[in-house]
Parts: sequence; C-alpha cells; structure tokens
Amino acid sequence: MKIPKAPILFFTLISVLMVILLLQGCAENCSNKAEWTSYLGGQDRNHYSSLRQIDSSNVNILHQAWVYHTRDSGEMQCNPLMIDGKLYGITAANHLFAIDAATGKEIWTNRELSEAPQVNRGIAYWSNGNEGRLLFTAQSFLYAVDIKTGKCIPSFGTAGRVSLRSGLNQRATDKFVVSTTPGTIFQDLIIMPIRVGEGVLAAPGYIQAFNVVTGKLAWVFRTIPYPGELGYETWPKEAYKNPSIGGANNWAGMALDEKRGIVYVPTGSAAFDFYGGNRKGQNLFANSLLALDAKTGKYIWHFQAVHHDVWDRDFPAPPNLTTITRNGRKIEVVAQVSKSGHIFVLDRENGQPIFPMDEVPVPTGGVPGEELWKTQPVPRLPLPFSRQTLTESDITGLSNKRDSLVDIFKKSNKGNFHPLGFTPTILFPGADGGAEWGGAAVDKQGVLYVNSNEMAWLFSLSSIKNKQQSSKPISSGRSLYLSNCVACHKADLSGNPQSGYPALTGLKQKMSRDSINNLIAFGRGMMPGLTHISEKERQSIMNYLFGEEKEEAVDKQEENVADVPYVFNGYNKFLDEQGYPAITPPWGTLTAVNLNTGKHLWQIPLGELKELSARGIPITGTENYGGPVVTAGGLLFIAATKDSKIRAFAKASGKLLWEHDLPASGFATPVTYEVDGKQFVVIACGGTKLGTSRGDSYVAFALP
Repeated sequence: MKIPKAPILFFTLISVLMVILLLQGCAENCSNKAEWTSYLGGQDRNHYSSLRQIDSSNVNILHQAWVYHTRDSGEMQCNPLMIDGKLYGITAANHLFAIDAATGKEIWTNRELSEAPQVNRGIAYWSNGNEGRLLFTAQSFLYAVDIKTGKCIPSFGTAGRVSLRSGLNQRATDKFVVSTTPGTIFQDLIIMPIRVGEGVLAAPGYIQAFNVVTGKLAWVFRTIPYPGELGYETWPKEAYKNPSIGGANNWAGMALDEKRGIVYVPTGSAAFDFYGGNRKGQNLFANSLLALDAKTGKYIWHFQAVHHDVWDRDFPAPPNLTTITRNGRKIEVVAQVSKSGHIFVLDRENGQPIFPMDEVPVPTGGVPGEELWKTQPVPRLPLPFSRQTLTESDITGLSNKRDSLVDIFKKSNKGNFHPLGFTPTILFPGADGGAEWGGAAVDKQGVLYVNSNEMAWLFSLSSIKNKQQSSKPISSGRSLYLSNCVACHKADLSGNPQSGYPALTGLKQKMSRDSINNLIAFGRGMMPGLTHISEKERQSIMNYLFGEEKEEAVDKQEENVADVPYVFNGYNKFLDEQGYPAITPPWGTLTAVNLNTGKHLWQIPLGELKELSARGIPITGTENYGGPVVTAGGLLFIAATKDSKIRAFAKASGKLLWEHDLPASGFATPVTYEVDGKQFVVIACGGTKLGTSRGDSYVAFALP
C-alpha cells in the first residue's frame, strides 16, 4: 500500500518538532543546572535555579548536611561558586578556598594573596575548555588563580595580578580603590566593578575591562566625561579633572546579555555624596543604568534614576535580565531595583521604560551654593516595594518616649528628594534601602522577589567653618579625617554606636597607636582598609584623634576641599531609646512583584525579633543584608536577617515552609546546586553587621 506524501511530511515535521522540544527541555533541565558557575547564579543575575528535588512537599525535612569552618571569623557576604563538584568561596579574611561540594571537605586554600581583610561578595570564573581560572580581588588588585590549585597564574599581569587603578586617571593614584563584587566575564574579558571613596578627594569610578588571559587593560568607559564625550555638558567644564569630584562608579556588579553582547552597568552617586555645589548639573553618568558594548565599552544607551544626587541614592545591586509579556507581546527587559524601593523596567535594546515614567517636580532649595535638579523620574509601575511616605501616625507605639520621637519627626525635613541642610532630613527608605546589594531574584514567569529594609535615617550637613575652633586653617590630620572618616564617625568624633559606627572620643585611653594604625590600614568589620592613606597620613590622623596635632602648614590636600564647604554629619538611624526603629513595623519585608503587570503578588515581614514576639507583638521583620534564591521547585530561600535564620517560602504565596537556625547571621545570598543526584542549599554565615556575632561557617542543607 502506498502512503501519501502529505502525511509522511506531516509526521516528519512532528518528529522534528518533538526533537527540538526535547533538546530545549534538556537545555533547561540538564545542561549545567546542577552547577552554580557565576555570581548570583548566572550572567543574568537572576538568582534562579532550575533544580526541583527540594520542593514544597519535602522542604520541611531539610536538614544540615555539613559545615565548613574557614578559620577566619568575621563578616562574610560571599555567594560561592559550584563547578564540577567543588565549591569555591572566600573567607572573612578574604582568603580563597575550594571544598568538596558534597561533603564540605577542604581541597585547597590560598591564604597568601590577600593583603588585608575586606568584604568580598564572590569570585568570577573563566574557562576556555582547557584551563579554568578564578578571578578575585584583594584591596586594589585583581588576581587570576588556577582553579585546580588556587595558585597565582604568573602570566596574568605582573606576577598574577593587575591594578584596579590601571584605567583611572592620575587622580586615582594612592586613592581608595577596591572591589567587593565579582567582575562580569564576556569571552576573554572581565569587566570590573570598583568601590571608591564617597567624600572629597575620591577617585573617579570609570568602568574598566581587562583581558582574562594577559591582564592587559582592554577598554575604559569614563563615567565623568572628558571634553567632547557624551554627557560632558552635564557637569562643570573642568569636573573631569577637579580633584574634589569623583565617584560615579559601579560597585554593585553588572548583568550581561551574552546574545547581544551588552553589559548593563548600574552606577553610584558622584562624590562628595551629599553636596553638589561644585558639580552643578545633571551629572551623567552618575546614578545611571548604562548599556555598553561588552567587547569595546562603546556607549549604547543610558537611563538616569537620580539627577544630581545628594542623597547617596546609588543603584545598590546588579540588574536582572528577564522576559515579560505586555499587551500580548514578549519583551526582553532589564529590571533594576533601587534603594528608594522602586523598580525601573527598561527595554534591553533601547532603554525605553516599559511602564509609564513621570518626571516629578521636587524641592530645589538647599544649603548656600547648592543647585538641585528640578525633577526626578518616578515610575508609575511596578508598584514600590517599600513605603514611600511617613506621617506622625507611623511613629512607633513601642517606645516609652514616643512624644520625643514625634518631636524629632515634626522638626525634621521630610519627603522624597528633600534638600539636605543644617536641619535633619528624614531619608526614607534609608541609606541602606529599600533594596541593598543582595539584589533580587527573578523566576521564569517574570516574577521578581526582593527583600527590603524599612528604616528611616536622619541626614544633615554642617559648615566646615562652624566646625573649626579657631580662625586658623584646619590642620592636615583634621583635613584627612573630614575627607575619609566623618561620614561614619561624625565631625565631633561622637560616631553613632546604635548604627554600628563607634565614637572616637577618648580613643587615646582605649587603644594604642599601633592598633589604630593597623585598623586604618587594613580595616575591620564594616570598615574597609584605607589603602590610599600613607603611613605619614595615618600618623596625622592619629595625632588629630589623640589631640596631639600641631597647627602646622596646611597639607596640599586641603586646597581641594575649598569648593566643598560642608561636612556630612553621619549616617544616623532614626531609633527609639531601646534601639528599635522609631517607625511602625514592618522593618524588613520580602515582596513578590509580577513584572508583567507591575503589581504585587504578595508582601510579608522578613525576620523576627523573639523578644518582641514573646510580648505578643506580631512579627516585625528586621533589617536584612543578602538576597534570595528562587527555584523551579517552587521555593524561595533567603537568610539575610538579623535573627540568624535561613528560611524557605512558597514562591507563589509567600507562606513560610521551613526555617533553621544558623551559627551566625547569613548576610549573603545562598547558592543551590546538585551533586551525585542530591540537591544542596549553602549559605555563608558571618555577622558583625547590626551588632550580630562574628562567623566563620559555610553551612549546607539537603534532604535526608
């Protein structure tokens, strides 16, 4: 019997389609799903895993599988990598290690490269199929090490390292330049985030790419433009060479669209952070999401979220790359969370907002010399994931001294984008968000999950002239202190212990000069090492702190502070007499936002204070640092909270399904991976923020 050609062709097409679908399924469900080879789970920075062994039906029996003690107790924020059955991470002292991902057994450590302890959120991985390299930072250097041994690769740069100041101008010499977030790999390039100072005399924060094999500088994008470059007209004419203007750096990390070859770079505020009278204008490309050609660094488009920032409203985390559906059309978008609690959703190709965006008129006053921008962009959707306003009714009822808190509230300036001045301005959400560096997770349905801080802070400025005790010029040590230390420890040395910044008064009776010298040089806990400060300058700062400084000739650096006549009075949380936030709960939240519609699916408090729960007070949430991980198993894993727990929530509803105590707060983003058919969830546990205990553990969980 002869079979007609049409049915044969039909069945052939069906067979081909089935093979394609099977291959696509394998691509999602088989290829590399077991590993965690890039910071936050992938170049899209979506914190997503397609693993589903652990799901809502069995997560309640998750148990501790192993613990790895790093032997360096302190603060850890590392999102480790899992490659070929091995877990690679960083200790609190910034030492590299490799352990067996199934057992936690140590394979190798490199305790030689780190020049000083620093917060480090992870490592970058590169392979050409024949060799693998790990790239990580220690102070102002980028290192390349052999993934098999942890040893430096001598052919990379000079003796295995390159300077992160390589592509910055001469103003960066001896200035504070480090990196606390892994670089982004594109082909044979690594594009590096850097952290620079936030005060007067900060280094410029240009975007740099290095060759992964040789260490040579490949390209530089200047975020404070030179004459003739795009954005130059948004600054004063000589801003690019003014030593008192810096910043506009990417410190939070980037996302990469490998298909398009576009890297999406969120930038921070220009320095000095809290006064812009010497940088009048819109200040591109500070506070912007930049789309750059990953191969060349060439500009493609930008979106600026804050014009002429004086509130330190820098983008705090890498953006997320996902696909959403709007009006029946699929759109590939980049979604950027912010400290203000907004999400900016833009078309990846051209940077156009997907949802309506308004340029909202804002106050333009401020201290003498300041010129604020008249409008700021505010998206109508997605809905904010943090409260945007405070009223008197939002002042806490838990305090026995509520009247005094109400009085502070009434006397303070309020409202988004209110100018800073000599009277405190309530910044809400506060200096640490809204969103923080932990960033957001996004699932395959286009739902974004983000944890948020709900803390009000009090910001204000003082005139430098009013801070001087005589008509003589300020001394070298005091000038250095005002340039590097005042934001945390205040101009009068009183600090803010409740916010984690100790007072420096009476320091001579508490610490030796050697101890303080080491602390300034190498840092500790939340304080970074000030590597740009020379030994002589450290001695000058100590002379000032000890009251032993002579009124000598003014250091040349002081000439550069003349156009910044104000100092910031410190990061002051608005707290009650018990140390709790002075506003009503929740103080920390977890929110699911449907990026297809811009609406919330759910929002819950994140974190618990047991002493308040014992009093019958509903769960308040806590401040939180570190991000979530979302899985195809329908789960959302997150630690992050002050109460030292890791939790699993149902991603569809926000229902708490499991929680487990940790040896220290997990101020990091978890990873999940599979080894020999078993799924693990691992979190780095290292506290010190928010007054929590120090830690040295990586803890793994799995099913029995």
